[in-house]
Amino acid sequence: MLIKELKPNEIFVFGSNEAGRHGRGAAFTAKKWGARYGIGVGLSGQTYAIPTKDRNIKTLPLRKIKEYVETFLEFAKSKPELTFLVTNIGCGLAGYKESDIAPMFKNSTDNVILSQEFMKLL
Repeated sequence: MLIKELKPNEIFVFGSNEAGRHGRGAAFTAKKWGARYGIGVGLSGQTYAIPTKDRNIKTLPLRKIKEYVETFLEFAKSKPELTFLVTNIGCGLAGYKESDIAPMFKNSTDNVILSQEFMKLL
């Protein structure tokens, strides 16, 4: 899913690192919608960061990413007025396959829109 613009109620969900250094990939794109340097997890502007790398930019284990995804899903559930557009987190610079990450989103609410690649796997 290539996201080029956001409506006022839409949130760009991207893979980040825990240090909040948004230098490459979807994290770099997120800066145009309010992702702030130093904020590596959670809501910032019209973005939501889900860490897939640690503070030293090393790929996180799947179990840790799953914890961050579960926190995100609880947040999204609490904000039904917002629509969350989820990129293929963890499948670019972190190096995981869609089949590793997509199942973490199986309990998504209706306001969480997953990429086509993730949807095919669910």
